[in-house]
Amino acid sequence: MKQSRLKSPETILLNNNSFCTSSNFKEPASGTHPQYIPPWTEPYIIGVAGTSGSGKTSVAKHIVKAINQPWTVVLSLDNFYKVLTPEQHVLAEHALYDLDSPTALDFDLMLRCIGDLKTGKPTQLPVYDFCTHSRTEKTTTIYGASVIVVEGLLALHHRQLLDLMDTKVFVDTDLDICMARRVKRDMIERGRDLKGILDQWDRHVKPNTIQYVIPSSKNADLILPRSTDNKIALDMIIRHINNQLEQKSLVHLQRLQELGQITNEGTLMSRIVYLPLTNQLKCISTILFDRETSRTEFIFYFDRVANMLIHLALDQVEFGPSQDQVLTPQYYCLTDAIRSLQSVVVVTMVRTGDVFMNSIRKTIPDVKVGKLLIQSDLITGEPQLHTKSLPPCERTTKLLLFDAHIISGAAAIMGIQVLLDHGIEEGNIVIVSYLAEEAGLRRILNAFQNVTIIVGLSSGRGDSLSKEPMFRTRFIDDYYFGST
Repeated sequence: MKQSRLKSPETILLNNNSFCTSSNFKEPASGTHPQYIPPWTEPYIIGVAGTSGSGKTSVAKHIVKAINQPWTVVLSLDNFYKVLTPEQHVLAEHALYDLDSPTALDFDLMLRCIGDLKTGKPTQLPVYDFCTHSRTEKTTTIYGASVIVVEGLLALHHRQLLDLMDTKVFVDTDLDICMARRVKRDMIERGRDLKGILDQWDRHVKPNTIQYVIPSSKNADLILPRSTDNKIALDMIIRHINNQLEQKSLVHLQRLQELGQITNEGTLMSRIVYLPLTNQLKCISTILFDRETSRTEFIFYFDRVANMLIHLALDQVEFGPSQDQVLTPQYYCLTDAIRSLQSVVVVTMVRTGDVFMNSIRKTIPDVKVGKLLIQSDLITGEPQLHTKSLPPCERTTKLLLFDAHIISGAAAIMGIQVLLDHGIEEGNIVIVSYLAEEAGLRRILNAFQNVTIIVGLSSGRGDSLSKEPMFRTRFIDDYYFGST
């Protein structure tokens, strides 16, 4: 008797955060429809302030490294200085322009950038050059921040900025130490002379520190003496932030779980297009499920079923009469010539979607391909967006999103949200998957009701193959790429 690719039933481990079975779903409140809220629309915002040379930048970097969260963005107020007039620029070159006053900073631009990130839009961060006292033409494009660290002299001064922050830290360091650090930094990194640095300290830096920076410490949740030298206090801050991020992850997981209950199943499930359950599909699936199948055979037969799925997905593209005259080799003019009316773009989920690439290149050789890497946190189980690379496309483009195996649907949901944030219309997104848990399909369609899903086999179709345990355990990419 042939064995399944799963070694034994005991290898199917579902942690406490798993939501692969319908018994875990909670009924949404009467009259409500659960919606997907991506984590980057509710970023955890940390403010780090302190006097010039206090070590606040080092603290911000230490926090980013310690929490180890993907899509953590550091917004330094040093890059948000206002554009200087020619007269102000001359003063700045002679260290006579006050760069330490709140009026020198463009807080409105900072708030707009954070607002863009909270609404899922890409934003352009300015880059400031202290050697030339001007913004450079270069900008940094940021999309999808789960954690935002706002760092700068006056990070805890502006009321609207304070209202956005979840944790506020003030780095408290003796002013004499701060001055010594500033002298060293400005001479080495910014090419300043000692006299100009000391004059600027006495004229602008110290008075503004006393008037604005030090008083802003009363807005802090935590005051950190001696910067990163204070290991105990810094560890306490990190633990506090990690606890808050863990709670944020649990809320995200709960929202994903609530999406598993469909209130209008007939309408939504009609958005799923299945491969016909023929004997050929059953035979190919039997070969793929057989652990004795060699890798060469596995690739061959998966490519066969992948071709079927791609052809079914391409049927979702809009076609219409050709605008050009089409002549046959016998110079006969076709009267019913048909052309595609939509461009097609492919995005694969790394790695499970990459198993389709051989078939994609053979079927649509010149198609533009993008990548999304979404992985679950090893501790919380929360899906996290690690990287994206999307080709340019129009709103009317038909986008095929490939994910060979849908279990909870969480990664696919996050992937769809990324595509929507980049201007793709929901009705033009087609998910292509070989194996899919019914619970995952429900969750996707409850979150995005206009998406179409192409599926080979689903756990809800009622046949014997659909009851196999491999629907709840990923294996396709491991066997396809030979990593088992």
